[in-house]
Amino acid sequence: MRSGSTRGAAPAALLCAVAVLLLGACGTQVAGRETSPSATALPWTLSAPIRTTGAELADDQRTLTISSDVPSGPNPCVRHLKAVLTEPVANSVRVQVTFDSPSGDRRSGCTGTTTAKTRVRLPEPLGDRELVVGMSTVFTTEGAHLPALRLCGDLGCTPPATGCTAPSYEQALKEIGAPAHTYRNAEHCDGKWLVLDFSWRAGPACEDTTTGACNSHVSDRWFYKAGKSGWKSFFRTAAGGCQGVQDREPAFPTALCASLEPLSPSPSP
Repeated sequence: MRSGSTRGAAPAALLCAVAVLLLGACGTQVAGRETSPSATALPWTLSAPIRTTGAELADDQRTLTISSDVPSGPNPCVRHLKAVLTEPVANSVRVQVTFDSPSGDRRSGCTGTTTAKTRVRLPEPLGDRELVVGMSTVFTTEGAHLPALRLCGDLGCTPPATGCTAPSYEQALKEIGAPAHTYRNAEHCDGKWLVLDFSWRAGPACEDTTTGACNSHVSDRWFYKAGKSGWKSFFRTAAGGCQGVQDREPAFPTALCASLEPLSPSPSP
């Protein structure tokens, strides 16, 4: 009798062991699904476009269509896209484009970009006012091929004419990304070619102007050629005279470089 009971208990124990393993495996899979990032609700937050790429003005002179780069991916990445008028400033119309997106979390898959369009209607015709989208993207009807508005550059919608003028020299400094608070030392210009010497502070910020440490500065020299949209840099050197620049550009006039003195290689007081 005991032998028969033992033989019957063995299959029962085996079945219990298999059941435990199966249930354990199922439990592991369910737990995995519950913690999977794809099943986790990601937060949708208020966002602004990566950049604004274009604007069009309808025939009614009031309806604006604004094109912006927004996040994209295999799942929905943008909702509630809208353009809203904000307070006008000076001779401009200001518009803010916003949308909701989960792109702040890379698990959303919203790592690409696509172009999206949204419309806003002005209370009155745009006229000759500039359109400012966001903080600094500016469009104008001046010189535009309507219905598309013209996107203005870093120098504004009406950049200074290339020439031997202070605004044109400022454009030349921006063209090479001169440091903030740069000041011009000398300009040699004939309308087609330009040499620009400039300096910027290199010492610590302090009020004591009696020591060289507070007044030290670094000097630089750039050479430019006039282009269709402003001065275009082509050479940089601290050397004096004409040899370096004329090796690079033989047509550069000697009258603009013959009197150039070498620049100091280290900060000067």
